[in-house]
Amino acid sequence: MKQKIGIITMGCSKNAVDSERLMAQLKINDFEIVEDPNEADSLIINTCGFINPAKEESINTILEATALKKENKVKKVYVAGCLSERYEIDLKKDIPEVDKYFGTEDYKGIVEELGGNLKTELLGERELTTPKHFAYIKISEGCDNPCSFCAIPLIRGGYRSVSIDDLVTETKSLASKGVKELILIGQDTTEYGIDLYGKRNLNELLQKLSEVNGIEWIRLLYTYPSHFPVEAIEEIAKNPKVLNYVDMPLQHITDNVLKGMRRGISKRKTVELVETLRKRIPNLTLRTTFIVGFPNETEDDFNELCEFVKETKFDRVGVFNYSQEDDTTGFILGDPITEDEKANRNNKLMEIQNEISAEMNSSFVGKSINVIIDSLEGEYFVARSERDAPEVDGEVLVEVDEKISIGNIYNVKIIDYNDYDLIAKLN
Repeated sequence: MKQKIGIITMGCSKNAVDSERLMAQLKINDFEIVEDPNEADSLIINTCGFINPAKEESINTILEATALKKENKVKKVYVAGCLSERYEIDLKKDIPEVDKYFGTEDYKGIVEELGGNLKTELLGERELTTPKHFAYIKISEGCDNPCSFCAIPLIRGGYRSVSIDDLVTETKSLASKGVKELILIGQDTTEYGIDLYGKRNLNELLQKLSEVNGIEWIRLLYTYPSHFPVEAIEEIAKNPKVLNYVDMPLQHITDNVLKGMRRGISKRKTVELVETLRKRIPNLTLRTTFIVGFPNETEDDFNELCEFVKETKFDRVGVFNYSQEDDTTGFILGDPITEDEKANRNNKLMEIQNEISAEMNSSFVGKSINVIIDSLEGEYFVARSERDAPEVDGEVLVEVDEKISIGNIYNVKIIDYNDYDLIAKLN
């Protein structure tokens, strides 16, 4: 009988891509992938080690898996990914019940531990865990940015771009499986190509990927503000397959906090970049994230951030509480702002964004937009517009119509809204 393997993925979409590649290798080696951990012979937990809440969730998941092992419901438990890469020695000491720990992207070690052989020529193959009509594609690994709050360079290493040829090959494979929407990810997508081509080459990558038959939407996430290439802005604006959607985590706006965070950009430059993006990219959807409670964030800093959000009116905003991380350059600043105060600031900022989001959504009533259908839930098809990335943005709820099929793109008319979602019917 085939050995049954369960894979539990924690954290971000970049981790999800790693798990999808591992799953493909296991299937090639004739292992069976199961969704229910209780049905697995062996469990692999692909952990997240980015911030404290994610680390706690990963540890709890490991403990749940080792409990299943103690009850003889699974035979082996393996731990991989960011948490294992960063804290392997501590984890081995504290949770010795795990059979073996692996770092990030150690496909070879995991496959061989299970008794298989890594097929290096097929490392680009993936077993999609997303709906088959969209997929994430990781264009780079690691990061060279010196952000004082971030441990990613410690975990993932320096910046390494994947070649355009390899990414085109991977995209063709994804398109052959029915993928229509391609979502570009990396620790910093605007840095793409600097190591391979001696220049930031995101514009050429977008162009080449858009030429792949079957790909209809290309969405760009994780852009870095201090070195956004002008050529990429032009490519987004002119290429009909590249959505006018930019995810650009700003993290803060005051010069005081940006300097403490080592973001390499000032408030003035940030405001100029936002204005440039909106001027050059028609109907731009601009998504960003902010960190509240950074050690040197004063009340004045936070109030200035609130005013910036009110004035700028971002289409999408996410807010995270500062998490003090071992070995980062910001660790020596301590963590003087209480968790309660961080939560208060988070709530206040999101209340501001809630009003902005509702106002923006109200402006769409009566208009027609294109959406991609993700699923069917009750009386509505759950869809996303060009303005919505999976999992992090809003949704468009489309009234059930027999002409609609999951995975296809349709033009719909907006008939109602709430703070984050739109209600629509087929045109």
